[in-house]
Amino acid sequence: MSYDPPRPAGRLLLTPEDKEAPARVRRLRGLGLGDHPEPSLDVFAYALAELMGTPYAMVNLPGEHGQFFAGLHTPTAAPALRGDGSGALLGRVLPRDHGFCPHVVARRRALALEDVGDYPRFAGNPVVDEFGIRSYLGAPLVDSTGTVLGTVSVTDVRPRTWGRPGLDAVKARAADLVPRLERREDGGLPPYGPPAPPMG
Repeated sequence: MSYDPPRPAGRLLLTPEDKEAPARVRRLRGLGLGDHPEPSLDVFAYALAELMGTPYAMVNLPGEHGQFFAGLHTPTAAPALRGDGSGALLGRVLPRDHGFCPHVVARRRALALEDVGDYPRFAGNPVVDEFGIRSYLGAPLVDSTGTVLGTVSVTDVRPRTWGRPGLDAVKARAADLVPRLERREDGGLPPYGPPAPPMG
C-alpha cells in the first residue's frame, strides 16, 4: 500500500495544551507506570488490535514532554509505504505533536477519526506522513481520582468506519483497563486475559 500524504494545515495542527501533565506524571509514578514497557499491556494492545482488526494498538501513558506506549502492538512490517518505497513502524515513543492521543487527553473524551483526511485539523499530522495513518479511534483512561492517565487507541493505514460499535468497544476496553492499572498500588498489574473474539 502506498499513499501521498496531505500537507500540513498550519495553525490547525497545534497540539492542545496539556495542563494536567504534571499531576498525571506524579500519579503514574505512584503507580509505577509510564517509563517502561509493560508486557501485560502489550498483551492488552494485541487483544485490542485483534478485536478491532487494526495493525496498531496502543496504551499511551504520556509524560510532560512526549508520549510513551507502555503497551504496544505493531505489525511485523510497515503496512504503508512512502512514495520512495520506504516505510516505518511506530515505536514506543512519540513527540507530543505526533498523533491524536493528545487531543483525547485534553478533551477527556473519546475521539473517532474514520478518515483523517476529512479533518483539516488532523490531516497534516506528522503520523500521516511518517507512518501512513489514515484512521484513529481512542478513549481516555480516567482513574478514580479523575486523572487522565493516558489513552487506549487503535490506528489503521486505511479509512475505517468505526461506528457506534467501535466507539463503544474502545471505551469499554479503556474502562476495563483503569482498575487494572490502579491495582499497581496493591502489588502489580495483573496479567491480561486472552484476546476477545474479533468484532463481526
